[in-house]
Amino acid sequence: MLYTVIKKNSYQDSINLMLLTNNISDMPGVNKVQVMMGTAANKDIFDEAGLLTEEAKAAQPNDMMIVLDSDDASVMDQVLSATDDFLSDLSVKSDDDSTDSKNVTNWEDAKKQLPDANLALISVPGVYAADEIDNALDNNLNAFVFSDNVSLEDETRLKKKAHKKGLLVMGPDCGTGIISNVPLAFTNVVRSGNIGLVGASGTGIQEVTTIIERLGGGVTHAIGTGGRDLSDPVGAITMEDAIAGLAHHDPTEVVGIISKPPAKEVRDDVVKLLHSINKPVVAIFLGEKPDHHEGSVYLAHTLEETARIAMDLADHKPVKPNYYAAKPLQTAGPELVGKKVIGLYSGGTLAYEAGMLISEALNLGGIISDEGYVLRANGNEVLDLGDDIYTQGRPHPMIDPRIRIEKINEYAEKSDTGVILLDDVLGYGTDDQMADALAKAVKDALAKRPELKFVTTIVGTNEDPQDYQEARKLLAAAGAIVCDSNAQAVRVALNLIGKDVNEPDKAVVPYTQKTAPVPASSESLLDLLYTKPRVINVGVAEFLKPVLKFGGTGVQFDWQPIAGGNPKMIKLIKRVKALKDRQTENNHVMTDLKQAAPFLTDVVPAGSVIPELKGHHTLLHAGSPITYAEMTSPMQGGCIGAVLFEGWAKDEAEARRMLENEEIDFLCNHDVNAVGPMGGITSEHMAVLVIKNKLKGNDAYCTMNEGIGKVLRFGAYSQEVIDRLNWMANVLAPTLSAALKKLDGGLNVNVMMAKAITMGDEFHQRNIAASLVFLKEVAPLIVSLDIAEKTKQEVIQFLADTDQFFLSIMMATGKSMVDAARTYHKGTVVTTMTRNGKDFGIRISALGDQWFTAPVNTPEGLFFTGFSQDDANPDMGDSAIAETVGFGGMAMIAAPGVTRFVGAGGFKDAQKISNQMAKITLGRNPNFSIPTWDFQGTAMGIDIVKVVETGITPVINTGIASKVAGVGQVGAGTVHAPLACFEKALVAYAQHMGLIEADEAKSMDKELVEA
Repeated sequence: MLYTVIKKNSYQDSINLMLLTNNISDMPGVNKVQVMMGTAANKDIFDEAGLLTEEAKAAQPNDMMIVLDSDDASVMDQVLSATDDFLSDLSVKSDDDSTDSKNVTNWEDAKKQLPDANLALISVPGVYAADEIDNALDNNLNAFVFSDNVSLEDETRLKKKAHKKGLLVMGPDCGTGIISNVPLAFTNVVRSGNIGLVGASGTGIQEVTTIIERLGGGVTHAIGTGGRDLSDPVGAITMEDAIAGLAHHDPTEVVGIISKPPAKEVRDDVVKLLHSINKPVVAIFLGEKPDHHEGSVYLAHTLEETARIAMDLADHKPVKPNYYAAKPLQTAGPELVGKKVIGLYSGGTLAYEAGMLISEALNLGGIISDEGYVLRANGNEVLDLGDDIYTQGRPHPMIDPRIRIEKINEYAEKSDTGVILLDDVLGYGTDDQMADALAKAVKDALAKRPELKFVTTIVGTNEDPQDYQEARKLLAAAGAIVCDSNAQAVRVALNLIGKDVNEPDKAVVPYTQKTAPVPASSESLLDLLYTKPRVINVGVAEFLKPVLKFGGTGVQFDWQPIAGGNPKMIKLIKRVKALKDRQTENNHVMTDLKQAAPFLTDVVPAGSVIPELKGHHTLLHAGSPITYAEMTSPMQGGCIGAVLFEGWAKDEAEARRMLENEEIDFLCNHDVNAVGPMGGITSEHMAVLVIKNKLKGNDAYCTMNEGIGKVLRFGAYSQEVIDRLNWMANVLAPTLSAALKKLDGGLNVNVMMAKAITMGDEFHQRNIAASLVFLKEVAPLIVSLDIAEKTKQEVIQFLADTDQFFLSIMMATGKSMVDAARTYHKGTVVTTMTRNGKDFGIRISALGDQWFTAPVNTPEGLFFTGFSQDDANPDMGDSAIAETVGFGGMAMIAAPGVTRFVGAGGFKDAQKISNQMAKITLGRNPNFSIPTWDFQGTAMGIDIVKVVETGITPVINTGIASKVAGVGQVGAGTVHAPLACFEKALVAYAQHMGLIEADEAKSMDKELVEA
């Protein structure tokens, strides 16, 4: 039976999930289990394994898929618990890391954290790797690319781009490297020396460098290129640039080249360059069997010979004609003559070398590349168990011994198997207990077949994290023959079946072809070669540890796929970000927001300033357009209350009839320069605050806060509610209007807000300070009016009792700010966010009044006594204008006193939220500095590109309405804007800018709706 759990938006890198799968696969009751991210490629793996359930099919690329095959449903609970423990342990290790690096989540922060970075170490899933290489190059960084599955087309393009910029792209599929003696990725610890290597082979580099180390030498650099660098399309761009760099690198006295057979023209170009540099060179093109050396370029047949020639050159000794003993290394065993040699390798290049040597000795016709085999002839087989066919959905055999143990058991049972070759690759990134696991498998196999022979080689040094000498002892004690190199191991294996390798002497012949001037190396490349690397580690966190340990510096980029891993959206973002004028256009919008000059000038009947209300049965509502039938109960209740307040109906029943019969027209507040809290219901004779933004001379309106209890904005419509609205319209409004008219130009809102934000307000859930500052300003004016003392007392008492009174002033202020900015129809700045209980709606600067909506979420938080989450109404209200202009949830850190009330855990959580919100905004508003945020200004200018790119949506601080009209507020909390409305806006913007055609935009919109 298959059981599925999908963890939404729970990204982990693939290596972590492979290790996790390995960790839980042996749990009791588990027939089969797989944990992977929900990418299309991973779903194919699930399908092949018979684990692709309907739930897994629906997973998104940022969702973690856990599919269990078990006879007991309760096993899933145990799997989930083990999964949480495993991932929590990774988090604890990260938190306990004693390095002084700081984790970041984007390139901008990475560059701020490490401004002199010169290398990006990229280990993200291959489908995203090309974009991250592009980002690295755009940030003038060399790239070391561990990631594989990058297209040849992208590799060629990116390497040409790097060459033009004077940078190196090492990889993709570059498993190992050493830069200035700092190990990168799956790498051994090798001492400093005077040999510089460039290799299109990971384990080839490891074999050569570790032999050099054990022979007493050392290296300056070991620069990986990726296995396809010497193909025709790529043309050895990285190898040739690296060779030229080493030619200009004084500490490098000997240059070494490691490659599988290249394209002929490419090989000729590389060899020509090697002959052009003024340093001795050793080169191996695996698969070739050279019979001579050429000038100062010494051609090796095996990796061991490469290392030994390099050592002689480094020690200024003559190169020997032959580095192999004439006699066999091992006496043939009569019982093994005619038996077969099997190679079970974790290292692809080591497997290739073994296949080559065995094929040459036994005349088998050469190596092959067939479903994980490099040799398969006459019963002799060499397997590269690191090939994709074996690693799909499971860890690489360097970090997980299971596949090799399975193969050891399989081949040990075959009667014609005489010798099994194994490698144990040590170093950073590989399994610390591999020698133990292999030794146990060897011992068990020999117990069944004592005549069987195991021959092993260990790729490593005494300085590696694993114990090289201990690994040798473990394997020898288990009965394996342990050799000093892979070439020796293969030769021993052949000797045991009565065969031997043939290594003729090589003489040096003159090089008669033309040479050419060695290209100059860029400052960036020389900086990489002459200094310790300064690394932005994009992906697997473990790769940063050896960098820091061995003298490099670095910052951990906790990478996740942008745009939720949606390939179309990623492509769209890239195009939009490439628009050369977008930043200038956004800066224009930001300037209008920052320079806003809002003044509270009056309080008037809504119909006197909103002509659409005058003399009509028309109501305004919060949010994007909605019909009465679609409204939730509290918004409908507000409509009933407004109809009764206006006297259009004599009772609730008649009001409902009018509304249900569509006798009442509806408009959005936002369409008539207004905003309204919660239901936002506004009618002709309700009083509204008037804010004038003197920057552009535009006005904005908002109904006044009614206080707490049974109020219209939460859907109440009793006589008490109607009476209060009448008092506000007939007493409160005229009194405030008269008071404000005593001021020349009105009351400066910016000044009040600047004071209040330093006193702990964020202007959405907390307005106590601002309400008191307003009262301080207006009370003397009210006292001076020539009106009844009772009226003065009532008004001042109401203002003193209404802690949230300033919310309406702020809302109208925010509306006046965005409406002024919205006169400039360019850029990707969010200029409206609002909710109507059904949809969350946004507008953006470039597209004017066009709405982009998605289903609204229900707030979560703390509830008043007697209420719970089940009582909460879906979010509603225009008050998200606060967050639109940088307040409320965007400025959570400004109001530590309210954070726990709205569901956050305390000050640290508030800080975390505000820091996160800053990642999706374009800048800060210096008019409103926050003392608890090191006096930084509020984060302002939500950018749809940043929202979609990061997947971070604005958090809204909000009151929670009961889903039953008239009950009122039942709690307070936070709610996130849905991502889809920002994605829709981005698609529309791209179409508007001519980046995609209408048909493509329509198709993407349909996919977003379906998702």
